[in-house]
Amino acid sequence: QVQLVESGGGLVQPGGSLGLSCAASGSRFSIYAMGWYRQAPGKQRELVAAIRSGGRTNYADSVKGRFTISRDNAKNTVYLQMNSLKPEDTADYYCNAQTPKGDYWGQGTQVTVSS
Repeated sequence: QVQLVESGGGLVQPGGSLGLSCAASGSRFSIYAMGWYRQAPGKQRELVAAIRSGGRTNYADSVKGRFTISRDNAKNTVYLQMNSLKPEDTADYYCNAQTPKGDYWGQGTQVTVSS
């Protein structure tokens, strides 16, 4: 019922920056929270950052001070600004939305940090 479309992934050098966007559509009800998760090869999917409608944010310790999550509630969009990227940030990044009808996921976008 809810579609999440991600954009902004790609290849970036260590120390560089990259911005991810996710737009939610198809929902007639409020989205409680949106966030970004990532999954690297051989690892479990992990929370990167999340934001509530009210603006409260949560970050993984590994990205604190480097990543910033923001949200446009009116447009049901979430943005992740990633600075000072490291090779260990390389992963597939997934957008997530929490709604009264359940959780929804985007298709994922690949982020590769390499020289």
